[in-house]
Amino acid sequence: MTTMVSEMLRTYPADLGGVNREAMERCIAECFDCSQACTACADACLSEDMVAELRKCIRTNLDCADICEATGKILSRHTGYDANITRTQLQACAMVCKSCAEECERHADMHEHCRVCAEACRRCEQACNELLATL
Repeated sequence: MTTMVSEMLRTYPADLGGVNREAMERCIAECFDCSQACTACADACLSEDMVAELRKCIRTNLDCADICEATGKILSRHTGYDANITRTQLQACAMVCKSCAEECERHADMHEHCRVCAEACRRCEQACNELLATL
């Protein structure tokens, strides 16, 4: 199935160099999916009766959502590419996804949205690390 990410990478008018397109495509998609999952999880946490106990989870979700969205955007831009910026952003994204997954996993047995979010974070962390290994 063709995704918007793959279509945009396919139609980019310049050479992307030696970048692994599949790893790039997967990472961009996982970043945007994780951002959405984290935003939705934070909102769901705010609807829980024990919202005060979920304060750290909410904060971590929102931080992760912002960093994942920024990473997806940075990876979507290829003109004037700076490998150092991309590498640093991917490292930050993998780190925040790991932290967010760990926090959500603490609540996953009580809140299904935290379980789903943790899975999205783990997929994004893995995609970032896989792309990093190809740079």
